[in-house]
Amino acid sequence: MRNSGSSSKPDHQPGPPFWLLAELTYRCPLQCPYCSNPLDFAQQGEELTTAQWIEVFRQARELGAAQLGFSGGEPLVRQDLEELIRAARELGYYTNLITSGIGLTEARLTAFKDAGLDHIQVSFQAADEEVNNLLAGSRKAFAQKLAMARAVKAQGYPMVLNFVTHRHNIDSIERIIELCIELEADFVELATCQFYGWAELNRAGLLPTRAQLERAERITNEYREKLAAEKHPCKLIFVTPDYYEERPKACMNGWGNLFLDITPDGTALPCHSARQLPVQFPNVKEHDVRHIWYESFGFNRFRGYDWMPEPCRSCDEKEKDFGGCRCQAFMLTGKAENADPVCAKSAHHGKILVAREEAERAPLELSDLTYRNERASRIICRA
Repeated sequence: MRNSGSSSKPDHQPGPPFWLLAELTYRCPLQCPYCSNPLDFAQQGEELTTAQWIEVFRQARELGAAQLGFSGGEPLVRQDLEELIRAARELGYYTNLITSGIGLTEARLTAFKDAGLDHIQVSFQAADEEVNNLLAGSRKAFAQKLAMARAVKAQGYPMVLNFVTHRHNIDSIERIIELCIELEADFVELATCQFYGWAELNRAGLLPTRAQLERAERITNEYREKLAAEKHPCKLIFVTPDYYEERPKACMNGWGNLFLDITPDGTALPCHSARQLPVQFPNVKEHDVRHIWYESFGFNRFRGYDWMPEPCRSCDEKEKDFGGCRCQAFMLTGKAENADPVCAKSAHHGKILVAREEAERAPLELSDLTYRNERASRIICRA
């Protein structure tokens, strides 16, 4: 990999990346309508080879990255996953596999364990088999997930479960939590849908009402108190959607600050949604990781504070939220440098208020959503 191309001097010198996310592939057997993959994933370039991925791991580790997540798409479709895990372990990473569980087997779990995998997160679409399978686009998905979640626990991994909640499953929050307890989960992420990629396309059908959200958070807190009183090891993490906040989140803890994402074709991003921005991002096939992290225009574009317009530039909270999410600003206002519309100080905050009002009206049915698959991706690209 060569170091070439234009560079940009930051007004603020970043430290090294801490977390490396390897999006190994956009291929996936499921079709979740809230997938964070880009809408045009079907037109992306060839995936990095095994050797190219290992070289990325080596360079990022040399730079200081300590945690490595394997994601996708579905990373299990990569037949070299065991080899990549072993290489990461030899380099000294703490490794995490983020998976739907589809394509996982007990034999493969054992191979991953032998290769040195530290952590597995299994995602579910719902606690109801019918809804789970409808969202996943597979009649056998729920049964496979249950079997593999139990197998992960049996292998001695931390049991980490992820449920993306939205208006079609959030009212079943009790059943979701009960299922997690039944599966002996150590950590549960109840992540209310954030609107990027396919979720943004389907926002009108996915955003819960305020009443739904408040009820779900109340029930989650009640379970937290109950579990704590029983000294139960299960920890519940509840993630509120940005659309019901008045201040933006510190997205990725600041642009190009801790997080380095490498997409299947080698494009390097400061967050997994940034590819949609009108910014030229570097590729590991053309530049080394050190150059990408410290010198590239894409990674320096929104570092520090000099890029900020008002009201962000003079805001006394800018060192807490770093101006919010650039992708959200672009999606909702057409300009990535604008204040994140989630912020009540933004001139575009009305767009968030309109979305909340829309959520109060009759929702779309599950059958009305656009499901993430190659056919839909190609149609969207042609539109």
